Amino acid sequence: MSHTSLRQDFEDLIEVDAPAIQVVTDCIFTEGPVWHPVDHFLLFSDMPGDVRRRWDPHAGAVEVKRPANKCNGMTYDADLNLIVCEHATSLLVRETPDGAREVLASHFEGKELNSPNDVCVRADGSIYFSDPYYGRMPGFGVERPRELGFQGVYRLPPEGGGLQLLVDRDLFEQPNGLCLSPDERLLYVNDSAKKLIRAFNVAPDGSLSGERLFASEIQSSSQSGGPDGMKCDERGNVWVTGPGGVWVYAPSGELIGKLHIPESVANLAWGGDELRTLFATATHSVYRLTTKVGPRIEPYMRAHAAAMNTSAPAEAPGLDLDPRRAVLLIQDMQNDVVSEGRRLRGVGGAGACEGAERRREHSARRRGGARSWRSCHPRLVRRRAGRARRHVECAAI
Repeated sequence: MSHTSLRQDFEDLIEVDAPAIQVVTDCIFTEGPVWHPVDHFLLFSDMPGDVRRRWDPHAGAVEVKRPANKCNGMTYDADLNLIVCEHATSLLVRETPDGAREVLASHFEGKELNSPNDVCVRADGSIYFSDPYYGRMPGFGVERPRELGFQGVYRLPPEGGGLQLLVDRDLFEQPNGLCLSPDERLLYVNDSAKKLIRAFNVAPDGSLSGERLFASEIQSSSQSGGPDGMKCDERGNVWVTGPGGVWVYAPSGELIGKLHIPESVANLAWGGDELRTLFATATHSVYRLTTKVGPRIEPYMRAHAAAMNTSAPAEAPGLDLDPRRAVLLIQDMQNDVVSEGRRLRGVGGAGACEGAERRREHSARRRGGARSWRSCHPRLVRRRAGRARRHVECAAI
């Protein structure tokens, strides 16, 4: 079945007939997918089965942990430690590659958390997670009474200290999937019970403000599925599970398309060598689809971009990659000058290297030359450099 395109922007993200290919099946209910950027495997949970598995194209699916405390959402921190939401224990934990286990969050105001559900990490090391009570239900967790009287969204600060409740206690009925925008200035949180997504401004200190409704009515009378797992792509579009598969929203909040997947989807994550494979954990199976776009570059992806063998930007801490302030340095070997172009073709809608062109024209006029520099395309730069080298070689004969 073809996907549904509601706006041309959607077709820039994925082919409308891109197949959903089943890579794993015979599970009970799959959740929590995350791609390891160095060892190139997908980790996911079969939550009611209380088992964690990994999949790669060569070995297929193999069991790596049982029991797994009916784990749900998973991600990595910048050091590739695994951050895990556990339903059976109501804990948020960190697992190091050597198997050590650290409890990150267990209580709020002296009471047990409901059941951490999904999690994401900010560049400063902040950990954000949702806490509905699904893990206190039979099947998806361990049935037991709730201690907290609300379902919240929390932040664990990188410098340590107490758990921070970020939202009003009555705002969410069942907060679930959450994700940050590419610039980390927005946090999106969906509500599985209310069938909607809320957006928040993220302050430099990690706190939230400016709550508003981003999308609503993520439901259908004829198809199963609803808002659960959610990710932002590198362009700021929000991909959320919904009836029939995955619904895609533009940064404006407009629904631009829907992915059709044969089973109800619970979560999703990008992976593959180029981060252009979208994995969807869908009830009994895991599916993959090829996309034209990649994910919001998360800290663990950025820190290990070289090992990922991908075109994703490896932003160093403090490095400003805002294209509006991008600078291109060009060496003109023949005229012995290094010029600076402050606007690149395709960035900000301007022509190529305007600043460099003006500087070269000024240099040519100053030398009395009549040459018109119409472009600073790298091929022309190399051609001029080649002529300069040949001139030197002829003079030496």
